[in-house]
Amino acid sequence: MKHGHPQLRFLGATDSVTGSRYLVEAGGKRILVDCGLFQGYKVLRDRNRIPFHVHPRSIDAVLLTHAHLDHSGYIPALVRGGFSGPVYATEGTTELCALLLPDNGHSQEEDAAYARGTGSSRHNPPVPLYTAADAARSLDRFREQGFDTPLQLGGDICATFLPAGHILGAAQLRLEVEQHHVHFTGDLGRKEDPVTFPPRKLGATDVLVTESTYGNRAHSSLDPELQLGEIITRVAQKNGVIMIAAVAVGQAETLLLHLSRLRGKNAIPDLPVYVDSPMAMDASALYQRHRDGHRLKEREYEDMYKTARMARTVAESNVLNLRGGPMVVISGSGTLTGGRIVQHIAKYGSDPKNAIILSGYQTGGTRGAALAAGERELRILGRDIPVRAEVIQVQGLAAHADSDGLIEWMGSAGRRPRMTYITHGEPAASDALRVRIKRELGWRARVPEHLESISLADPR
Repeated sequence: MKHGHPQLRFLGATDSVTGSRYLVEAGGKRILVDCGLFQGYKVLRDRNRIPFHVHPRSIDAVLLTHAHLDHSGYIPALVRGGFSGPVYATEGTTELCALLLPDNGHSQEEDAAYARGTGSSRHNPPVPLYTAADAARSLDRFREQGFDTPLQLGGDICATFLPAGHILGAAQLRLEVEQHHVHFTGDLGRKEDPVTFPPRKLGATDVLVTESTYGNRAHSSLDPELQLGEIITRVAQKNGVIMIAAVAVGQAETLLLHLSRLRGKNAIPDLPVYVDSPMAMDASALYQRHRDGHRLKEREYEDMYKTARMARTVAESNVLNLRGGPMVVISGSGTLTGGRIVQHIAKYGSDPKNAIILSGYQTGGTRGAALAAGERELRILGRDIPVRAEVIQVQGLAAHADSDGLIEWMGSAGRRPRMTYITHGEPAASDALRVRIKRELGWRARVPEHLESISLADPR
């Protein structure tokens, strides 16, 4: 690596809403901001199998904004490839990664075993990207870092973690690189989120790297609690099953909060609610321990978990597919890429009296995105499953700021950045946010290309 002007290289999340990876090079140091998995379309997922664009041994440290796999999920592969430096993350992110990364490694092993058994992979033999053991070993690299505490990384680089909302432990990152300030949003939460606090306002910065997940849309003005109440009441009257696809970390807590409030007001029928996600149950314990990291009061938290019954084991999950309605089942994954929710859809999805609720952003190339776009047949475990159940996407449950929220947050900056780079969004969303930033804020803004490298001394 040559010394010279500090550089920022976009290794991911430039033409996709996944695969967040940004490489900062300055003073002989290489710092990786986020180390996420590419998800969704196969052409993107294949990038996970390409050798990392710099040798993992040459990276001095990883800074992790939060625990979701599109930001953290490549860390075990990076460590297995030779990375031996520290992974700095907040306490909440560190503890969530201790759940998410081994679980994903286990899922990778199961997927590879299934592909071997069915001959459904072009790889011979199919192998996981990493194993649960690889993920467990990678956790030894984590070092907890508090919010608002400057972290010196050498090479005249200093990093500060700032609250981002979104999920427990999520952070924005402010880097001082030589004489330049670079601000990474990570995933920015919503000001009005019922569980997380609003994100810290943006201060003055030279370069802003912003997410754009909802860069081309505003969240629905419908109250998601009222919307959930109406759907559950209507489907329960038909003795139907309400299947809610939820991200285990973040969305499950929000859903349980809304359901407990509805039940407290007698606004939904007295029907059983099941959380069929060991990950969501384990994450809930972290939310209980980190009371200062969210808005939930102790009584609210207790009411949430009185509302639901927990299905931890596979056997308990299988029983739900024998039970029938009326009932509510909250399960992952949120985009129907795997997990127990697909088993429930395989069982109940063909019955029109049932309902499937999509509770968050549906990444392109996933089953959830296909359903949201109107597709009514899903390929699940080698079978084509007709979907006749009602499909509803409840946008008000999203954990990201929408386009209006992002513009409002940017408006809090003390001065305009020299350049704003729009990342972590589908191409249409990123470009729509670029247009709004230029027209409404008068800032320079552009969408970088995959693998593009820019000089922090002269961003353009």
